[in-house]
Amino acid sequence: MNIDEKLSKIEPKIKEPSFLENKGLSNEVGYYIFDYDPKYELKVREEVSRIKNKINNSSYAFTIKEFDLYEIIIDILNERGYLEKVFNFEEKKGIEFTTKAIISLLKLNSDNNNVIVNYILERTPDNCVVFLTGVGKAYPILRSHNVLNNLHQKLDEVPVVLFFPGQYSGRELVLFNTIEGSNYYRAFPLIR
Repeated sequence: MNIDEKLSKIEPKIKEPSFLENKGLSNEVGYYIFDYDPKYELKVREEVSRIKNKINNSSYAFTIKEFDLYEIIIDILNERGYLEKVFNFEEKKGIEFTTKAIISLLKLNSDNNNVIVNYILERTPDNCVVFLTGVGKAYPILRSHNVLNNLHQKLDEVPVVLFFPGQYSGRELVLFNTIEGSNYYRAFPLIR
């Protein structure tokens, strides 16, 4: 299926009663991945924006809450007064050091205190569908499987859709179709 056909199936899918009741296969919590070729990033962003605006400006019984993972990182660093320090770190010590410092600061490897996960939990309203975007922009600081694993343990009231620039086999996430990540078994492909 080409990207236009795949994108055209998102809106009908998220309006299905079983999707909105947050039931995946076998009545498990509804976590979904919409994978796509990274060359279609801008097209996917446009469609996500269109769907979000249409749903949120209509009388549907749910809303779309989008969390751009990259923008969350920037917001948190800015709120805590670390954004300028991060720029200086990168200039003086390089990207690898800076990445490790941000991962540590945001506790991204923590199961309980992951700042990104807590940010999402605190801002997720009832009766919504969560869209997670910005995965490619947040690399190498943030790994999507890490966010999904931690979020899956805490957020089970609403469906979550991760927009992933790469391939998802149903078992493995491959970012940008080249960077293999950890196995992730809990999400379902949004569109088959």
